[in-house]
Amino acid sequence: MIHLVESPRLVWPTAAVRTSYLIGEQADCLLRGTPTDWLGPASDDFDEFVAARRGVHTRWGVPSTIFWYVSGEYYLGTLVVRHQLTAELAEVGGHIGYHVVAPWRRQGHATWMLAAGLVECRRLGVGSVLLTCHADNEASRRVILSNGGVPDGQRQGEDRFWISLPGKVRA
Repeated sequence: MIHLVESPRLVWPTAAVRTSYLIGEQADCLLRGTPTDWLGPASDDFDEFVAARRGVHTRWGVPSTIFWYVSGEYYLGTLVVRHQLTAELAEVGGHIGYHVVAPWRRQGHATWMLAAGLVECRRLGVGSVLLTCHADNEASRRVILSNGGVPDGQRQGEDRFWISLPGKVRA
C-alpha cells in the first residue's frame, strides 16, 4: 500500500499525475469490463487531453467542471460538478458525479472528495445539491449520507439524495 505524503485535494486536471491517471483509469476499465480505447488518445497527448478537461465546459447540456482528486503525483479519482440540472439530470445524475480509482477505494477518499465538491457547489451558488447513485451501490450511498444527504426516494433504479448548502455564496 502506498502512503500519501500530501493531503489529497481537488484540482483542475493536471499533467503532473499522467502515469497514475492512465494506470488507474485503465485498471478501473478492466475491472468494470468497459472499453479502454479512449485511453489511447490520452496516452498519446496527455497535455492536450488535460487541457480539454480544464475549465467550465458544456457537458450533459449544462455548464460543468471536472476536478481530479490528487495527492502529489497520485491521481485518486474524478469529481464532476454540474452547475445546473436539466430534466434528465434531475431524474438521474444530479449535480455531482464522482469515482475513486480502484487502488484508492475504501480509504475515505470518496467522502472527502464529495465534501470538497459540495464546497465548489456552494461557491457556485447552488443551494440544494442533488446526488443519485445506483440502488445497489452501498458504498456511494454511505458517502452521500456521510455528507448530509437526505433520501428522496428512487427513480429509474437510482436512489436520490438532497444536500442543502446553507449560507450559499456567489463567486
